[in-house]
Amino acid sequence: MSEVAEAPPSAAPNTREHLQALLSQIIDHPELRVQISDEIEQTFTQRRAVLVLDMSGFSRTTQVHGVVSFLMMIHQMRLLAVPTIEARGGVLVKAEADNLYCLFDTVDEAVGAAREIIRQLSTVNPLLPAGRKLYASIGIGFGDILVLGEEDLFGDEVNLASKLGEDVAQGGMILLTESARAELAAPVNTVEERASISGLTLVYHVVG
Repeated sequence: MSEVAEAPPSAAPNTREHLQALLSQIIDHPELRVQISDEIEQTFTQRRAVLVLDMSGFSRTTQVHGVVSFLMMIHQMRLLAVPTIEARGGVLVKAEADNLYCLFDTVDEAVGAAREIIRQLSTVNPLLPAGRKLYASIGIGFGDILVLGEEDLFGDEVNLASKLGEDVAQGGMILLTESARAELAAPVNTVEERASISGLTLVYHVVG
């Protein structure tokens, strides 16, 4: 019987290379699927809060001011948001275009970071020229998340937080999945709402 692939001794166990090796073993040895699947879950899964930040106004700003201007706005957003995320105990796992994907130990930490980012933007925007102001919408989820080192993350709550941040929330809004709302330890005013996305009804909570 073939053994489950081990991570290279010099590498962290939850790297993309290790995951790919394990997935390849499932293909080569389907009789080990259950064993290898358990190994993947034990190695890569973390129960964490996930925060997905999406910048608003990409199409409008690019059409009026050009892509370089929007790239500058993305850079400004990251300079502001990343230190706040780290100061609140979060980790930036990946940045794609105008999106940030971050992990926190608790939903309370994620909400605290989100509120601080929105507050900072409201302070900075009066100083910025029209058409160059920074707006963000944020989705937060909580649950078992498959984490590939500090480069990628997957899972249902990642998908839900991403949909909330990108598709549902408007600039300045912080939205929680049901799982995230249930994990809040500190009292936070929220309003339950529903949205239909891809034929599915999504229940979420708006942070007041």
